[in-house]
Amino acid sequence: MAGRELFVSAPGKVILHGEHAVVHGKVALAVGLNLRTFLRLKPSSDNSSVFINLPNIGTKLSWNISDLQALVPSFQDSIEHEPVSPSPEQLDILKAFAGLSNGTKDTESLAVLAFLYLYLSICGRELPSLEIVVWSQLPTGAGLGSSAAYSVSLAAAMLTASGKVSCPVQENIDNVRWTQTELTLINGWAFQGEKVIHGNPSGVDNAVGTWGGALRYQAGQITPIDRVPMLQILLTNTRVPRSTKILVAGVKDKLLKYPDIMQPVLSSINAISEECQRVLQAGVEGLSKEHYSILEELIDINQHHLNVIGVGHPSLDRLCQVTASHGLHSKLTGAGGGGCAITLLRPDIEPAVVDAAKQQLSDCGYQCWETSIGAPGVSLHSSSSPLPEDVTRSFNTS
Repeated sequence: MAGRELFVSAPGKVILHGEHAVVHGKVALAVGLNLRTFLRLKPSSDNSSVFINLPNIGTKLSWNISDLQALVPSFQDSIEHEPVSPSPEQLDILKAFAGLSNGTKDTESLAVLAFLYLYLSICGRELPSLEIVVWSQLPTGAGLGSSAAYSVSLAAAMLTASGKVSCPVQENIDNVRWTQTELTLINGWAFQGEKVIHGNPSGVDNAVGTWGGALRYQAGQITPIDRVPMLQILLTNTRVPRSTKILVAGVKDKLLKYPDIMQPVLSSINAISEECQRVLQAGVEGLSKEHYSILEELIDINQHHLNVIGVGHPSLDRLCQVTASHGLHSKLTGAGGGGCAITLLRPDIEPAVVDAAKQQLSDCGYQCWETSIGAPGVSLHSSSSPLPEDVTRSFNTS
């Protein structure tokens, strides 16, 4: 265990294009969202306990190392090996240890289980005494990759603390990344954390959290897209709850009922993803006005398609009307049926226009962030690097 504090962060995720179509073998583009989850790890002051503090959800727990040590034999398969999927038996052991009921699915319980699984599996036979605080700018349950950003941050911090990956912090450099080989290991363990939380995740969210930028996802294959430009956006949460399972089933039913109508729509969404990737890769040195015009048109076309396949919602229609009245272009991101939407902001947009749009969206009861996509993946921050004010405040009071 390195005798120093570690500061790690990982981005959230949005689907830029291809949601729902990806279920039917089409291309989806997922991008890093620069609302991040931040983690601080430091050696425990009492040398005999491990503490975890999750102030976003009001969770503060600690365990004796000696009690945890008794669980280590059940996690031998994971220790000193490549990432291993959690077995039902291991999860039952952790639930019993943490005093959680078997059917529990609440955010706190799942976060605790993921932490314990990664801690025991990664740190191995000599469990270090640690104090960990995790603070996230991401809302939970909004389809923005909050659980993956948590798992990626935990995996990166514990692999670094246990010496299984390097600690690449350098003097006078605020934020650094690991090597590609180390990132692959971080991603592998983060995927196991996601399995604890979600059961059978696609792996897209943790891959975005690890590598950032943009990823192409099709038929189970995840491919990073090299050097994409950062795009400024408004991210808006309508706060309308939705069931991804029901929405996915609805699209499938329509496809079975009207194959000759629906297949061309899905093929068009696929073409939108392909064209968007082409534009992003063409704009590596900076996007032109023409590039932005194409991206805006693709957003408008895709939003209409998503309404056609049945995953729109009046709250999203209202959002698109509000932003269009300010000359902006929006589409839902993720499952639809409410949830979140993204609005593209050109670099030359007047701040007053953005402020007016945000105010009007807030007046609708929506939650709005001005942020960016194409954000860097998991990063290690030096102790002197400036962190966002909300993060610093949370760490200072924890």
